[in-house]
Amino acid sequence: MVVIEEIPVNGLDEFWDAHIRYLVEDGIISDEEDIEYFTGNEYREILKEHMLRETDRHHMVWFVRETQRIGAASFCTYRSEGGKCFILDFWVFPGFRGNGTGHRCFEALRKYAEADGALYYEINSEKEDSVRFWKSLGFTENGRDEYDMPLMIKR
Repeated sequence: MVVIEEIPVNGLDEFWDAHIRYLVEDGIISDEEDIEYFTGNEYREILKEHMLRETDRHHMVWFVRETQRIGAASFCTYRSEGGKCFILDFWVFPGFRGNGTGHRCFEALRKYAEADGALYYEINSEKEDSVRFWKSLGFTENGRDEYDMPLMIKR
């Protein structure tokens, strides 16, 4: 069984370390400019501010099985946008991938986000294996965002 452990604003250092490893090792980012952005104060401070706001609060969470962290996610449920849960990041640590672990992590996230008002889900995804994963969960292609990144949606 996978459970969600909410990360408090004052406990983000370990998340940030895991986050940049995920972005680089999974090939999400590769150039120095992107690495600087995602490790820089501007990006991190914006998300911290969003974690503290009253409406449409941003969440950063660990996926935990038994007592072990097996992955993480970052998402925001926009009640102001009809209950859209936008998943900014979602990953399972490499040693725990396979055997349906990602599906169980998403199911835990879905239940957690629904308790926060989520009615549907959206994510940017363009890597072939990631797109295949999200489609296996019932996501469908949903155009592109303002940065021309592919969007996927699950209603």
